[in-house]
Amino acid sequence: MKIRLVGVAFAALFSGSAMAADMPVYKVPPPIYFSWTGCYIGAHAGGLWARKEWIERTPAAPAFGQSLGDHDANGVLAGVQVGCDYQFAGGFVIGIQGDYAWTNAKGSDGIGSTFNTTIRSLATVTGRFGYAWDRFLGYVKGGAAWERDDHWLLVGSTGFVGVSPTTNVTRSGWTIGVGGEYAFTDFVSAFVEYNYYDFGTRDVDFPSFVVEGVVIDASIRGIKETKSVARAGLNFRLGGWGKTPVAAKY
Repeated sequence: MKIRLVGVAFAALFSGSAMAADMPVYKVPPPIYFSWTGCYIGAHAGGLWARKEWIERTPAAPAFGQSLGDHDANGVLAGVQVGCDYQFAGGFVIGIQGDYAWTNAKGSDGIGSTFNTTIRSLATVTGRFGYAWDRFLGYVKGGAAWERDDHWLLVGSTGFVGVSPTTNVTRSGWTIGVGGEYAFTDFVSAFVEYNYYDFGTRDVDFPSFVVEGVVIDASIRGIKETKSVARAGLNFRLGGWGKTPVAAKY
């Protein structure tokens, strides 16, 4: 009787093992995180603070090489940007971006004559490198920068005041910045960032002009410029990148 019971127990054990082997195995899907991989287009607005130093560069001028004064050219700006990002498995993100902004920042100052500036536009092409914590991306950026400026002189003395023709200048420089971006949805993100620009020193030729029969001689001024920009904006991510399985932990 005991032998028969042991045999039944072994039969039941092996039968259960065979049934378990035939059952389908459920695999837990990988975790889903937001991915920054993809391209985007957007718009931004902010404030601009520029510092311009004017230097005498007219040959044979008594003050050649000396500073003639400086002024701030401050204002608001608004523009557009477009770029692409790629996110690695470990959470690191690299990208490239181009942007263009319109502004009307103005300033003036000077010794003996008034130096006037209006900044018309600002553009950059930058690379950025950052790290993503799911939907938040912190990054640094840097690259090339260009701006469009108007300059003119206001020359005064007893009996007359003369305004020189406006000189338009496009100048290049470099920029570095830092920022943060947060994706509110799979297709819309918002960012804030600070950027520093350095355009070095550029010589600007001012032609001679006549006011009330008096000839104001042609002159050359070196203009040294740096600027800061703080801005915020929205990006609309294209192509439906959104969420994707990622093996990394955030």
